[in-house]
Amino acid sequence: TFKSTDSAEGADVVDMNLTYLYNDGEFWHFMNNETFEQLSADAKAIGDNAKWLLDQAECIVTLWNGQPISVTPPNFVELEIVDTDPGLKGDTAGTGGKPATLSTGAVVKVPLFVQIGEVIKVDTRSGEYVSRVK
Repeated sequence: TFKSTDSAEGADVVDMNLTYLYNDGEFWHFMNNETFEQLSADAKAIGDNAKWLLDQAECIVTLWNGQPISVTPPNFVELEIVDTDPGLKGDTAGTGGKPATLSTGAVVKVPLFVQIGEVIKVDTRSGEYVSRVK
């Protein structure tokens, strides 16, 4: 039991802006642009955000006692569509969208007019299509 006279030690939790470098298959590696110190995050810290990580992307890495516990990618990323069904002209029945696989493996719903090879902007917080990139 916790008594009102007891004290709790504060957690050493820090958010840092780090640059994503690469994934070696087991860890995702980040660099502090000021000190050039590198940190490695495991799959548990990355979670579902791996599909939004691009080389040289600025991410917010939450550290607890110097170890990464959470990685937040940029709010928006620009990714190339590597696979999607061709949109049929005049096919507006239903929701008006189709699934598209992006260069990182992420799958998002896109408008029918978007084609393979195009680069799109995606909101990483919701996983939704935002726009085409010119």
